[in-house]
Amino acid sequence: MISRRILERIYHEHGAALFAYLLNLSRSVTVSEDLLHELFLKLSRRSALAWKFVRHQRRYLLRAAYCLFVDYCRREKTRALMLENFSAGQPRLFEPAPETEADSEAVAAWLGELPPEQRAIVHLKIWEQLTFREIAAQLHIPADTAASRYRYALDKLRARQRQHHKDHD
Repeated sequence: MISRRILERIYHEHGAALFAYLLNLSRSVTVSEDLLHELFLKLSRRSALAWKFVRHQRRYLLRAAYCLFVDYCRREKTRALMLENFSAGQPRLFEPAPETEADSEAVAAWLGELPPEQRAIVHLKIWEQLTFREIAAQLHIPADTAASRYRYALDKLRARQRQHHKDHD
């Protein structure tokens, strides 16, 4: 088993990023906290020796977080119910500058409108700065699929931005 000291170090180094990723996926603080706790509980049961051989710890943890999120969605049985919960609230993913707060809230809302598959890729590409090949490996999808989902997401975000500026001009 992984020692408490090592778990604390892992949490200190990666906890905030994992929480932000889960929050971006689930759009729920409560679900994100539960999944993060579940992730560290499962991690605590792993062999310390096996953990030493994990080459890219952050990628490993992000992949594990994504798998837990997928399992959570499957347990919930219906994607429609889950998507209703996603749009219920818009948690902050970052602290905006005071003059751009309205724009930041709009972008957070637009991100919340994206399907979870696209939102996951946008998060991994922008916040985690992974390549499409790395994203594909994380999500067990082809790299071309990751790239196209990212492109579709950006197209949707650009369209929402154009509409927003059109409405406010």
